[in-house]
Amino acid sequence: MTGTLTHDPPPGAPDRPGRPLIVTEDPDLLDDLLRLCAAAGVTPEVHHGVPDHGDAWDTAPLVLVGDDAARRVGTAARRRAVVLVGRDQDDSGVWKRAVRIGADHVLMLPDGEQWLVDRIADVAEGVGRPALTVGVIGGRGGAGASTLACALAVTSAREGLRTLLVDADPLGGGLDVLLGGESAEGLRWPAFAASRGRVGGGALEESLPELHALRVLSWDRGDCVAVPHQAVRAVLAAARRRGGTVVVDLPRRLDDGVAEALAQLDLALLVVPAELRAVAAAGRVASAVGMVVRDVRVAVRGPYAPGLDGREVARLLGLPLAGEVPVEPALLRPQGGAKPPGAAGRGPLARFCAAFWERALVEAGGAR
Repeated sequence: MTGTLTHDPPPGAPDRPGRPLIVTEDPDLLDDLLRLCAAAGVTPEVHHGVPDHGDAWDTAPLVLVGDDAARRVGTAARRRAVVLVGRDQDDSGVWKRAVRIGADHVLMLPDGEQWLVDRIADVAEGVGRPALTVGVIGGRGGAGASTLACALAVTSAREGLRTLLVDADPLGGGLDVLLGGESAEGLRWPAFAASRGRVGGGALEESLPELHALRVLSWDRGDCVAVPHQAVRAVLAAARRRGGTVVVDLPRRLDDGVAEALAQLDLALLVVPAELRAVAAAGRVASAVGMVVRDVRVAVRGPYAPGLDGREVARLLGLPLAGEVPVEPALLRPQGGAKPPGAAGRGPLARFCAAFWERALVEAGGAR
């Protein structure tokens, strides 16, 4: 059982990464809390009551108060991020004790263990605003979604944002290849197949190949062509906690793993060539994606069939127009260009990507 109290304790304690504080004399409860801190990768500070030296009570980013210690901390200064932890599910008095000490959350073990591990790990990582997460999916095969996803990620990194490019299409050949980094050191999707629960955001970022100032989570050239949807959920949640931007290259088929990826998106770009058959195919994709993602926009790619332009394609699909995606001539040649899409920082594709991020970041509340 967990519960949140709606009081407004006075501000004052800074919210920053650091060691959580545990206050309890219950040895069994202490063992459990130390175990959960270890699972979150954190070493806490432990006291039997309000610390009588230093400013640990005021500066700890999170305080875990055992129910046995509620009376001893009742006279301490009110602060944010106090969790009252107990075991007795039937003790209605715990809520009164929580109000008395200014706790903003009541948690009962063992039911609330996963919530508490996540909260402790958030403190350790100094979690701020989540990454602006954009999915790119083709309205039909060969629409250029992977090219646009790479260009968006490269442009984001060039603008100085922490950027992660995620290849969610195991049959697409690997985005690391498109970026010229198929031999770069780092983990690929199969290494995360057993991931469950929570993945550390910092550890994830450091484990991935770094290409063109961004991190890339791609597929290797092995036999693994899928990871469990729980792993997709855990990995993308970790990526989002790091802030900045996350760009996800999505396949057109929808399975449990892709559904998990869609659920993490802030917006989806549907890349549609401007010809009638592509528009018809894109309508089916848009219907499926729209069942999960609230903000779906169409990016129209030329050349244009007679009577079609970007606005007409968007009207036919009933979606807002994100823009018209130009085609880089170098990318149409065999082997593509000498640089990844958008890497030169100039040209029509790079300008499209820069304009997209400028609008999207403003809509999301500014740079992250």
